[in-house]
Amino acid sequence: MAGSARVAERSMAGAAPALEAGHWRGILFMLLGTALFTFNDALGKWMVASVAVGQLLFIRSAAALAVLLPMVHRAGWRQVFVLDEPGRHAIRLVLIVAEVACFYLAVRHLPLADVMAVYQATPLIVTVLAIPLLGEVVGWRRGIAVTIGFGGVLLVLQPQAGVFTAPALIAMAGSFAYALMMIATRKLRSTGALSLIVYHTLAVGAAGLLTLPWGWSAVGVLDIAYLALIGVVATLAHMSMNQALRLTPAAVVVPYTYTSLLWAILLGWLFFADLPTMPMLAGAGIIVASGLFVLHRERLAKPA
Repeated sequence: MAGSARVAERSMAGAAPALEAGHWRGILFMLLGTALFTFNDALGKWMVASVAVGQLLFIRSAAALAVLLPMVHRAGWRQVFVLDEPGRHAIRLVLIVAEVACFYLAVRHLPLADVMAVYQATPLIVTVLAIPLLGEVVGWRRGIAVTIGFGGVLLVLQPQAGVFTAPALIAMAGSFAYALMMIATRKLRSTGALSLIVYHTLAVGAAGLLTLPWGWSAVGVLDIAYLALIGVVATLAHMSMNQALRLTPAAVVVPYTYTSLLWAILLGWLFFADLPTMPMLAGAGIIVASGLFVLHRERLAKPA
């Protein structure tokens, strides 16, 4: 899964528990998972400069499946692959494919940190979309925070003459697809984490496979190894985040996913010579602050 807010399939915050000594293990796993996902995204940005997006998705998914299959065997094939609500899962998988494709298309043309900053607005988008789709009520405080957060997105993307560039629109589309996927996943709480990851990987790999006749570039063994590494790292990131959510309440660990922005800025500078602009930094700060405030208000609004 590309993108920075990747914890998320089960991590919508509930009541805010007090920080306990045992929570630090979960926080460390969340920090590790976030760092791995950002490294995965940086490696993907590097590779899409020379290979087609579909090619990247297919090879990385094949490698991820090689890591996941022993876990599937231990858990039981029926336990993993039999789903209670196949229609809702199908919608979720379509959204996943759209989000991942949009992310890699966007980072091909935009700095990694810029795209990651846009994806940090996903919780704000979820807050807005949950009103018509889930019937949730959003108070005026959260409404103001969401509006300010979207102002931060404008600062990051800086539309030229009032018009967004195509890569900026693709990044925004990816963030919206990811938000819709999170909302769809809210309705699938009975599905195990391994099933979600396996179907996620299969869907992305199948989408990449379908594009290969129109988008295959000649690659060497080293390129294939790098593409496979993307899949392995993404799987390890998923596992780290799932472990974090098993050990520690989501309300405690979710805010730590915002550290992906720091990693994105560092990796963008080290590997792509992308230096963040002041508007980008200001916009990212506004997005993060708004997102944290929305999470805080959601915690207060839900019973412990």
